[in-house]
Amino acid sequence: MQHEFSTPGISRTCGRILCIAAVLTVFCVSLRATDIRKIQPAFWWAGIDSTPLQVLLYGDRLADAEPSLSTGAVSIRETVRFANPDYLILYLDIQGAAPQTFDILLKKGKHTERVPYELRPRRTGTDYAQGFDAGDVVYLLMPDRFANGNPDNDTVAGLLEKTADRTRPDSRHGGDLEGVMQHLDYFSRLGVTALWMTPVLENDMPGGSYHGYAVTDYYRIDPRFGSNETYRQLVEQAHGKGIKVIMDMVFNHCGSENFLFKDMPDADWFNHGKQYVQTNYETLAPSDVHAADTIRALAVNGWFTECMPDWNQCNRYVADYLIQNSIWWVEYAGIDGIRQDTHPYIDSAMSARWCNTLSALYPRFNIVGEAWTGNNVSVAYWQKNSWVPDAFNSGLPTVMDFPLMDILNRVATDGQGLYPVYSYLAQDAVYADPMRLLTFLDNHDTSRFCRNEKEASDRNRFRQAMTLLLTLRGIPQLYYGTEIMESGDKAQGDGLLRKDFPGGWAGDTTNVFTGTNLQPRQQEAFRFTQKLLQWRRGNEVIARGSLKHFPPVNGVYVYERKYNGRPVVVMLNGTACGQTLPLGLYREILPAKAAHDVLTGTDITLDGTLSFPPYGIYLLEF
Repeated sequence: MQHEFSTPGISRTCGRILCIAAVLTVFCVSLRATDIRKIQPAFWWAGIDSTPLQVLLYGDRLADAEPSLSTGAVSIRETVRFANPDYLILYLDIQGAAPQTFDILLKKGKHTERVPYELRPRRTGTDYAQGFDAGDVVYLLMPDRFANGNPDNDTVAGLLEKTADRTRPDSRHGGDLEGVMQHLDYFSRLGVTALWMTPVLENDMPGGSYHGYAVTDYYRIDPRFGSNETYRQLVEQAHGKGIKVIMDMVFNHCGSENFLFKDMPDADWFNHGKQYVQTNYETLAPSDVHAADTIRALAVNGWFTECMPDWNQCNRYVADYLIQNSIWWVEYAGIDGIRQDTHPYIDSAMSARWCNTLSALYPRFNIVGEAWTGNNVSVAYWQKNSWVPDAFNSGLPTVMDFPLMDILNRVATDGQGLYPVYSYLAQDAVYADPMRLLTFLDNHDTSRFCRNEKEASDRNRFRQAMTLLLTLRGIPQLYYGTEIMESGDKAQGDGLLRKDFPGGWAGDTTNVFTGTNLQPRQQEAFRFTQKLLQWRRGNEVIARGSLKHFPPVNGVYVYERKYNGRPVVVMLNGTACGQTLPLGLYREILPAKAAHDVLTGTDITLDGTLSFPPYGIYLLEF
């Protein structure tokens, strides 16, 4: 174009104009590229439209923009601005809208930014949101400590924690989602049917967040574990092998490096704003009819730790954000259930709304809440349709059975017999649905069932506890490594409870996946666990059967599981002495004078009396 001008001055002026235009073009492109730092959720699904869709936008002075949409099929129901001008929330009415892509238009003066947005088709089929129940056995693992499938992501540039060091208990060790995927056959071979991994969302904290409970981005898988797509592939591959996936979520608190805390939309998004106020950890307070208001408020509104600020779920924008996030992961990844961390610390009304929303969208879906209390009444308070007087209806289908965990550990250690198990289960009337309690011997927050090498060498202790766990009512959960009697005492630090799974790293001399260099006691424990799990899988008597039990006689605890007329009878000698048990008392559950013992593969005569060795077990089918 310059060649059309013969006057040098004009030519120079035109050149300057072109340069200015070029600079302005670069500036505008740069503005469009950096103005929006976060859009959450980045996309949604047509058909999930019972309430307006909250779209949170975070960028440079977005509150100055006037929003509109490029489609007539979707409308803006509400525009929300905050004290922090870098946030804008739009509530979109997508009711009846078909899957489509459209633009969110943000007009600032003469400039309009176009933000593409997509409504995707919903998932079809029945291989997702399947839920989990007493027919399943849940396997709990910590991804960072299970298997390192991709060493290239052990450290990721740009994240605050710069190293991975297996010699340090509180450091990252490099386990990841690819490591879990590579060993899906192990879970099938063992006999478990559902995986619960501790949180896999981004925890971009300076250190100590390998466990995953300090979330810094609720829509991003931590890149040291993989990507969002990696997680979706893991769920898909697990489903292909008949294994369900439970996602661990954390609604009570987040990590202090979460952008929503570091640069809050408003001070009321977090309890006490930026001020650290420690919770009192009084998990009984929310269900205590006598609790002082200050104690209850501090339990719910205090911070879990200084680096884990406490969400204010009474803020409707926070509540909507968290509820939508869980729906997003169900639709995006196809998960089958959720484990909710520190459930009693969350605002009760919000958590009930969340549970009911998910149940309405996904009728088969199951949620288990962690309610770490030591008695059955306070656990029962949190279960859906609770019969506890003055309990609100939480909508929570499943609660973790911490009281039973304590009892199973205690009776296994003191050798005084199994009456405490009988006594506790005799009070199951307090539960709305005892079959939907999550039962376990240990987890990532407790001492391992085998606290030391002495307990890890006691085969009888292990066999008795594993039999009880896998044949009583409820949904059993195993903690990774328990199948080989791994040991660890919480008094010596959490790192010991969360040690690397043998064989998960290149160069490991002991390998559980291949059985290499396992000690004889570890091999025996694995075979015993596997035998029970494989027998239990698909066994409707255990999954759906009633429970009838008898007070222990001479330390022997006897109970029946029965479904559609088919019984299974379990007899356990809870003492270190041999016992002889008269069988007359049990005739109502012994339909024949002979039965098949699942554990030994032999037939047992049931006539008159039955002899038990110390800690002896019979698992009888008729």
